[in-house]
Amino acid sequence: MKTDRTIFRTGAVSVLVLASAIFSVVACGGKGGKEMLASDAAQRVYVAPGDKDEVYLFTSGGFNGQVGVQGIPSGRLIKVIPVFSVWTENGYGFDEETKMMLNTSHGFLPWDDSHHLQASQTKGEQDGRWLFINGNNTPRIARIGLETFETEEIIEIPNSAGNHASPFLTENTEYAMAATRFSIPIPQRDIPVESYGKGEFNGTITMVAIDKKTGALSVKAQVLVPGYNYDLSHCGKGPSTDWCFFTTYNTEQAHKMLEIEASKNDKDFILAFNWKKAEACVDQGKARTVPGPHVINRRGHNSKPATSEKVATVKMLNPTDCPGIMFYMPTPKSPHGVDVDPTGEYIVGGGKLATVIPVHSYSKMIKAIEDKSNFTDERMGIPVLKYESTLAGEVQKPCLGPLHTEFDGKGYAYTSCFVTSEVVKWKLGSWEVVQNMPAWYSIGHLSIVGGDSAKPYGKYLVSLNKITKDRYLPTGPELVQSAQLWDISGSKAELLLDFPTLGEPHYAQMIPAALIKDKTKQIFELEKNEHPYAAKSEKEAKVVRQGNVVHVYMTSIRSHFKPDIVDLRVGDVAYFHVTNLEQDFDIPHGFAIYGAPLPNILIMPGQTLTVKYEPKQPGVYPFYCTDFCSALHQEMQQYIRVSR
Repeated sequence: MKTDRTIFRTGAVSVLVLASAIFSVVACGGKGGKEMLASDAAQRVYVAPGDKDEVYLFTSGGFNGQVGVQGIPSGRLIKVIPVFSVWTENGYGFDEETKMMLNTSHGFLPWDDSHHLQASQTKGEQDGRWLFINGNNTPRIARIGLETFETEEIIEIPNSAGNHASPFLTENTEYAMAATRFSIPIPQRDIPVESYGKGEFNGTITMVAIDKKTGALSVKAQVLVPGYNYDLSHCGKGPSTDWCFFTTYNTEQAHKMLEIEASKNDKDFILAFNWKKAEACVDQGKARTVPGPHVINRRGHNSKPATSEKVATVKMLNPTDCPGIMFYMPTPKSPHGVDVDPTGEYIVGGGKLATVIPVHSYSKMIKAIEDKSNFTDERMGIPVLKYESTLAGEVQKPCLGPLHTEFDGKGYAYTSCFVTSEVVKWKLGSWEVVQNMPAWYSIGHLSIVGGDSAKPYGKYLVSLNKITKDRYLPTGPELVQSAQLWDISGSKAELLLDFPTLGEPHYAQMIPAALIKDKTKQIFELEKNEHPYAAKSEKEAKVVRQGNVVHVYMTSIRSHFKPDIVDLRVGDVAYFHVTNLEQDFDIPHGFAIYGAPLPNILIMPGQTLTVKYEPKQPGVYPFYCTDFCSALHQEMQQYIRVSR
């Protein structure tokens, strides 16, 4: 197969034609990858009844807006964590305690496009505390607590559009970094789109500070950068710990037909950002205060309702006011991924239209910065370094469409290749390809257990494939997306399993179960419930009327609710505050009202949740438990009487 650079000089249209041709050949191969299967694959993925998986796989849901949780090696879906989209299964985004989580400066937005996940780290190693995920459409970052597997906080990112390059973490989870995908006028205003190429559009790099104890998020500062499209990022480790790296494409600053107009330059950039210096400049008062309206939503602990904090301004730093915080490293071509190896020395670019995998050297970058003869240009005060001055090496002709690289901790890197539908395994230092691992089909990202940390756990690799085609039983035009599990513990990777995923996974994190499973909550302690309308015993169950506003302090326990009967009037605004009195693991109670325009809610043991109900017509309306809880579950039903 021809993979030299001339393929790409004819423009993106040729690339797409080539991709289509390759896919047709691969998809019609007929063998379906069975020749790659380990001979004992079934035994190696089998998890016997009652046994547990070794690893948690967290996948972004893409246009689904949520996070999927699957066990590895079995591939079994074990939970969906609601994040950016309302979720009728448990009432997330509908009950009064969680709908505040979806507030933004644009109002209530019950959906987003969730792309990238990062697990919290200490000294570059996974610590099992939190999981962070971005909202790509309306820029947001969410923090998920791995004690409860619930979304605990969502922060909006101002002065940005297309929050794709986030939420990538510094080595000790001091910051989550976010960058602009779609550059926009900053401040936002009505100007001709054609002025994009005249420097009227900009991007931002946002430093989202993370409280070490609570995980609380806040915008420390933003840095104004040229109006390119900023793609993925990763922060350094060890010697490079003070730096984060962002890929950029569309350095042509095209505003239409980007598949052609933004694919002309032979090289785009990796932006090297010294966040530690930027932090110092902000603390020294070198950033100016600018408009930056955004909302921070925090879910209360111990059943406290969520809160929404509106923030009007942010600190904005210009690179010229803080020299030495940013440098552009040229890298081929239209890069998507940038990944830092476990030692912190190698920075790997993933050029979608490149025929090589470039590997930059952190130590060479520092030397190049010290010698200004390596500066070839300047963009908004950001020096551009010579390509050769930072280059450690290139993986020659590895594949077509390299995107994303992770590491096994044993000296090998694995890069996903979209166009040729494969993962290539190559050796750090010698840059030689040692194995080509076919993917079925059109792999986007991949995940290794701890593969982007300072201490990869290796063993398993999951490829996240964009096209399912013939992998499962057909279900009409819309097909579930596919993942494939590989064992990478030996000298040669072996295919173990195909399994479906939630939504469209763009990215994933695999975390050893041992880091999480023994820390997870089983119940919420009833005595610690701080909800202002909690009823902690049936004696406290009551109905309180304040004009046409009615508060129902309700309890649920196997197998009844209290109060038994609730009297309301047409025009009332009723709040049902339901407290689950159970203190046993895995005994939630559901709550649903006949004819109410709101879904079921699920209340965990010891928790209080609230639904708002406004009766419109007189009558008698049953309410009941929707989650099977006992032999008398069917009897767990009572009535609301509505009068004029």
